Amino acid sequence: MEHDTIAAISTPMGEGAIAIVRLSGDEAIKIADQLYRGKKKALKEVDSHTINYGHLIDPETNEVAEEVMVSVMKAPHTFTKEDIVEINCHGGLVSVNRVLQLVLRAGGRLAEPGEFTKRAFLNGRIDLSQAEAVIDLIRAKTDRAMNVALNQMEGRLSKLISTLRQELLETVAHVEVNIDYPEYDAEEMTHDLLLNKMKDVHHHIERILTTAKQGKILREGLSTVIVGRPNVGKSSLLNSLVHENKAIVTDVPGTTRDVIEEYVNVRGVPLRLVDTAGIRETEDIVERIGVERSRKVLKEADLILLVLNYSDELTHEDEQLFEAVKGMDVIVIVNKTDLPEKIDMDRVKEIAQEHPVVTTSLLKEEGVDQLEESISQLFFRGSLEAQDMTYVSNSRHIALLEQSKSTLEDAVSAIESGLPVDMAQIDITRTWELLGEIIGDTVSESLIDQLFSQFCLGK
Repeated sequence: MEHDTIAAISTPMGEGAIAIVRLSGDEAIKIADQLYRGKKKALKEVDSHTINYGHLIDPETNEVAEEVMVSVMKAPHTFTKEDIVEINCHGGLVSVNRVLQLVLRAGGRLAEPGEFTKRAFLNGRIDLSQAEAVIDLIRAKTDRAMNVALNQMEGRLSKLISTLRQELLETVAHVEVNIDYPEYDAEEMTHDLLLNKMKDVHHHIERILTTAKQGKILREGLSTVIVGRPNVGKSSLLNSLVHENKAIVTDVPGTTRDVIEEYVNVRGVPLRLVDTAGIRETEDIVERIGVERSRKVLKEADLILLVLNYSDELTHEDEQLFEAVKGMDVIVIVNKTDLPEKIDMDRVKEIAQEHPVVTTSLLKEEGVDQLEESISQLFFRGSLEAQDMTYVSNSRHIALLEQSKSTLEDAVSAIESGLPVDMAQIDITRTWELLGEIIGDTVSESLIDQLFSQFCLGK
């Protein structure tokens, strides 16, 4: 199956100006030529990386099936390192499906999810971390997330991991030479030298892991929950951040009965924003279900936006909410500053402790900029702008780096305890293997299949 010719629709389904059916494999040009009729040449005779106007003919009826522009890209200078043909047709459900069916009947096989990128990996065009960056690029919800994915796709993380693996490999080689051939004048791998090399690699892994929290947020989004008593302005806050009236806003307490979710871009930080039902004791059965759901999402949140009412005194329910979010990342928002002040702001700051406190009047659209800045500073503190940093955002990569760090610490511990260097060699070799799993040098076939199954069809 790895050597046959695959085909799939590479553009989203629906009405649009253009749709693309992509083929990749040894027979890609031959299959397209069975269907294509141009004014001048057959596709096998055209230059590589050219686009050619013509029509697709249904071989069974000899009738014109579609007007097309066909791109021909010959191996090895393609994404998959195989011959690739991209048929550009009119962007409608009927037209693009007709083209795909013609291609499949002519000898193509429908591609599996992510199979084009999988072939690029198997053919050595990209490594596994670069392949995973492709899906991150597609799913990026902010410019910052896209830049991180682009850097990884261009191989910044791969180069760093490869450098660390090479250093480990040379260290293991030195150890083996000194163990197996003590009669030769090879550089003696002393405990001190081995210790310095391991600490150097450990330092680099730690440095990469310092970006993990930020990178993971950019990749997956920050789960942000808006909580507060009924009628303090939670739904107004959601609407202000989304810049759209997504939630119903009234003066009646308990309007929001369920959890409302929406993605929003705040200063380059993707938030999965959740507006909850006002948390209070209630006899209303429907509202009570909403309150229970609110309590559940509260436990799973990365960030809490706790909203208070500037024109109400601080209540026991407000103080209970502070207790419920203790130990979490919280920004306190005191809303409705357009109304007379009744809340004790000194008490609010005392309960909030180190958490930021922002005052807003969402009715007058005041204070939202300060809130967005507080969110950005809380998680990034401006450090994301450093262009020379290698950001790791993938949960699989983070887990492997954590394991690598741990096995290196075991190696350092063994060396410092005075154990023979060949004992530490086991942990060093294991670290080399773990780092190899990130770029795909030491990874199982089942894991590869699992990773690429997450891709969309045609990618």
